Amino acid sequence: MITPLLDPTLITATSGLIAIIVIAAALLRAWNGWLELKRQELERSGHRPATDEGSTIGTARIELADLKERIRKLEAIASGVEL
Repeated sequence: MITPLLDPTLITATSGLIAIIVIAAALLRAWNGWLELKRQELERSGHRPATDEGSTIGTARIELADLKERIRKLEAIASGVEL
């Protein structure tokens, strides 16, 4: 007669539960490692958060100047003037 502690169904269920816990812990540790890696990459690149208004205003000014230069070149082409 099989004792209740050695029941194959109970052993299978327990080992499955342990396997799920081990896999979940490994995935959680890997996720935390990946997040830490991304934090380090951001720190090394000198990337500032989007809330920094100075850098966005500077970027907008550069883009605006670039667009003005393109418009000037297109107007010169349209009027037949060599640059």
